This record gives sequence, structure tokens and C-alpha cells, in this order.
Amino acid sequence: QVQLVESGGGSVQAGGSLTLSCAVSGDIDSRKWMAWFRRAPGKEREGVATIYTRGYNTYYADSVKGRFTISQDVAKNTVWLQMNSLKTEDTAMYYCAAGSRPDRGILVSESYNYWGQGTQVTVSS
Repeated sequence: QVQLVESGGGSVQAGGSLTLSCAVSGDIDSRKWMAWFRRAPGKEREGVATIYTRGYNTYYADSVKGRFTISQDVAKNTVWLQMNSLKTEDTAMYYCAAGSRPDRGILVSESYNYWGQGTQVTVSS
């Protein structure tokens, strides 16, 4: 079992920045891959960024590449999502996810077995 708790969401103006945190605990092998997803109202859940925790490889959706950065602190069991140059279209509920291997795809939600409750990000113009 893996437990995930997100924090750091909030409201910000377009062009601003936010950093989301995901506190992780539980079985290490079940959280080799850590990811951030988001779901905007009326839209499908979208993979935003993922990190392979053993090798620090990172992957991003095209929509956030160059603006968002996923990182981890192994000692603190925390995964972050630094979000810069935020746009109104980044408004969504953001979820942290964990999985042992992305057999359905790196940014595909079905690849991840454990999910946090989510944290809301609202970007205003």
C-alpha cells in the first residue's frame, strides 16, 4: 500500500507560480514511478509529469513542457511539481499518483495504482 497526500494548491494570477507537494509513504516498490495528473472541469484526466524515482528520469506533457518541473526528495519522501508561467488553462484539480511500472504508458492514468485526494489549482486572468 502507498499513501499520498497533496498540498500546495491555491489561486494565482496568470503568469504566476505555484509549487505542489506530495508526501509519500508505504511500499517502496509500488512507487517507483511518481506522477502528477490533473482534471479540469468537463475534461478528461490528463497526465502532466512523471518521474522514475530510481533514476530521476522525468517526462512531461507537451502542454506543460518548459513551464513545469517534477522533482523528488528521497530523504523527505516528497515529490514536488513546480509550476511556472501558469495559464488559465492550467486550472484543474491536481493529483499525485504512484505506480510500480507504467505498462499502459508513462502519462496514462491506468498505469498508476495509488492516488492522492487532489489539490485545487485556480489560475485567473
